[in-house]
Amino acid sequence: MGVRGIRGAITVEANEAKEIAAATLELTRAIVEANAIDPVDICSVLVTVTADLDDTFPAQSIRQLPGWELVPLMCSLEVPVKGSLEKCIRLMLLVNTDKGQAEIEHVYLQRARILRPDLTKQ
Repeated sequence: MGVRGIRGAITVEANEAKEIAAATLELTRAIVEANAIDPVDICSVLVTVTADLDDTFPAQSIRQLPGWELVPLMCSLEVPVKGSLEKCIRLMLLVNTDKGQAEIEHVYLQRARILRPDLTKQ
C-alpha cells in the first residue's frame, strides 16, 4: 500500500458560506465515491480557495461528514494568478491505497472542468 494524491476542484457562483459548504461537500463526496475511499485511509486533505471566497472555512463542512472527525484538514489560499479561474475550491486528498497512479480518478466539477480537461470524465 502506498500514498496517492487525489485532486479535485469545483466552482461556486457566490461568496456565501452555504454555497461554499455545499460545493465543498459535493466535491468531497464525488472524490470519495469515484475512488472508493474510506476516511480511515486518508492521510490528510488540503483545501484551497481563491481569494474571492472568504465567507467560511470549507474544511468545516468536510469535518461534519461521518468518519471524518479525525482526518487532518487544512485550508489555504490558492496562488492569485492574474486571469485564473475565480470562485474556485480545490482539494488534494492524500490517501493510503493499493491503486496505481493511472487508477486514481480526479474530479473536476462545474466551471473547474476547464482546469484539467484531460482528467474530466463527465
